[in-house]
Amino acid sequence: MITLRPRRTLGWNYGLALTALVVPLLAAELWLLDQPTAWPIVAATAAVLGVLIGLAWVAYRRARVSVSKYGIVERGFFGVTTVVAARDVARVLRLELYRPNSLDTTDELFVICRGGRGRFRMRGRFWDERTMGLVAEVLEVDETTRVEPVTLAELRMSDPTLLYWFERRSLLG
Repeated sequence: MITLRPRRTLGWNYGLALTALVVPLLAAELWLLDQPTAWPIVAATAAVLGVLIGLAWVAYRRARVSVSKYGIVERGFFGVTTVVAARDVARVLRLELYRPNSLDTTDELFVICRGGRGRFRMRGRFWDERTMGLVAEVLEVDETTRVEPVTLAELRMSDPTLLYWFERRSLLG
């Protein structure tokens, strides 16, 4: 069994972005209240934000995927555990998906069940290429790689069952 974890650089990247957002908000709150009695309100806001950030950090550190010849066990960011038995896995599909409004692509890995539905997905934003390469190898199933990058709209038309429910419909109609 191999335990895979998301990129560790994500914590720093999102943490720095969150800090860049929270510090000015707390400063603006302090400036708007502008009273000696405002400190408890700002301190309470900072404490609540600190607890929420701490919980998010713990959830991020606990997220992992265990892959073995018996299947996949995913413990997601929100604590939900998903199990995919190896007997249900038909193949692994890898492709490059264009990012929205960009020419940049990210690697995507889909574990597809015998019924043709996507049962497990790894996004290149969260998982590195070496980690994604281990999945088909450990599951001992065929891996197919699409040569040409696709957009989300193209993937929605060709393979909608691979996508999450909220990705299957376009907001544009």
